[in-house]
Amino acid sequence: MNEAQLENLLGACALAVADAQTQALQQASGVSSAGCTVLNALAQYPGLTIRELAAIAGLSHSVMVRTLDALVGAGLVSRQPGQDRREVQASLTSAGEVQRERLIAARTAVLTRALDAVPQTQRDALQQALVAILAALTTGAQQADHLCRFCDESACGSSCPVAAEVEHLAAKKA
Repeated sequence: MNEAQLENLLGACALAVADAQTQALQQASGVSSAGCTVLNALAQYPGLTIRELAAIAGLSHSVMVRTLDALVGAGLVSRQPGQDRREVQASLTSAGEVQRERLIAARTAVLTRALDAVPQTQRDALQQALVAILAALTTGAQQADHLCRFCDESACGSSCPVAAEVEHLAAKKA
């Protein structure tokens, strides 16, 4: 086995899948990548603050404010007062919920197309490899939220390797 080629193939594959997902999400929704992140995050965790959304998206507070303004203007997100006057919480509107479902369907189509290239006899090994890679790349809760920003959390449920690694890391610290 050529380790250098394997590493190179993994990198190229990761970028190809990421780019295809991002393109499909943006085409399905008509909003930016950050907007897609917000729609998905709010579907999973309604009432997130701008600070929390910015951390998940890996963006500055000011960029997230502009992203949220655009989503509110499009009728996809609503704002509510937070726990104090400085904080704003966001939630999906009915239109935002429909748009989020479109995002998940578009992402699923991309991933299904990619997996169709893998023979059934190799899929268990691929799944095991992906679980190991994701666990190795998970460094903490905030990074995990960013890593899973486009995930359909219902697909993994309680078997999410990223969430399991976050729990493992937290237990090691305790």
